[in-house]
Amino acid sequence: MTQPPNPTHTRPATLDDLDFLVRCNLQMALETEQLELQSAGLHAGIRAVLTDAARGFYRIAEREEQRAGCLMITFEWSDWRNAWWWWIQSVYVTPQKRRHGVFSTLYRNVMHEAQQRSDVCGLRLYVERDNLHAQATYARLGMHESHYRMFEQTLA
Repeated sequence: MTQPPNPTHTRPATLDDLDFLVRCNLQMALETEQLELQSAGLHAGIRAVLTDAARGFYRIAEREEQRAGCLMITFEWSDWRNAWWWWIQSVYVTPQKRRHGVFSTLYRNVMHEAQQRSDVCGLRLYVERDNLHAQATYARLGMHESHYRMFEQTLA
């Protein structure tokens, strides 16, 4: 017996997706960090990624012919492995499409893309300490908690 096709599809983001990506990132920042981002700066930052592949790339998930979610990949060079880590960032699934495998489809497609390349050594992402639901999702997909702890210092 064959399985029915997955109703969620992914594709590379284009400039036509810019407003959708801005809305997703604005909402994600509010939901996860209670942070109100400045729309103009975010718009410019996303446009920079969409027009310069050296900065990263976005993937869009579509379900029922509507945009349902997104994620961004940025790159970190590993001299130890002589390959790139792909960092998953700016993950968002629209509320009405959650719990339907949208992120899982995005993740699996990005993982498949990374596995096809000899210059990618793995995928990484940040997750809020208290976001247990997201952590469980990542674990179900085969990810595990790293032994690294992150520190940062922001610049004015």
